[in-house]
Amino acid sequence: MSGFEAFWASLDAVPVEPDAEALYDVGSVEGRLRRENFSRYLERLRPAADTLLVAEAPGWRGMTNTGIPFTSMRELDAERAGDEYLVPSAPTAPWEASSRVVHQALEGWTGPLPVAWAIFPHHPFVAPDRLTNRTPRPAEVRSGAPVALALLDALGGVDRVRVVAVGRKAQGALALAGIDAVAVRHPAQGGAKQFTEQLQALSRERPSG
Repeated sequence: MSGFEAFWASLDAVPVEPDAEALYDVGSVEGRLRRENFSRYLERLRPAADTLLVAEAPGWRGMTNTGIPFTSMRELDAERAGDEYLVPSAPTAPWEASSRVVHQALEGWTGPLPVAWAIFPHHPFVAPDRLTNRTPRPAEVRSGAPVALALLDALGGVDRVRVVAVGRKAQGALALAGIDAVAVRHPAQGGAKQFTEQLQALSRERPSG
């Protein structure tokens, strides 16, 4: 497999529990939209990207609508130059706090913009309410690690791309998969200031690939 084919195959193989939602399922209109949006996002950033930001899991207010990590409808609308991304017909929320923090922090990023992903690629929710978030279980986080590795390989591998874990869960799962990732504070639950400061510091430290 070449390009992102191995990444998509790895993603499609991740088990889906009853209280999780497979966001990129080609069997649904919403899944196909998210898949197309993330494909366009990858094609736009891939050629120059030298940093991969790996977060914990999609949230119902952001990535579950757009298919793009740390991107809610508010950021999608702001970035839709020339209708670059598709817009869901019935989004579940207009904005997400973490998405705003990340996009604002990246405004001062020097060099190629990082590619973002989630270590657990499905949306974990508190059943039966899909419009909630729950913490992914350890087994779910581990199941998503091969997907992140496949994405890393598609971007050029560890020799070219620096991996940054947004939160300790992502860092731990990557470590178990053999990837020594730099950890930054997750922007949620009072972590916005520290996250922004840490991301700005990383921006000034270019990867040595």
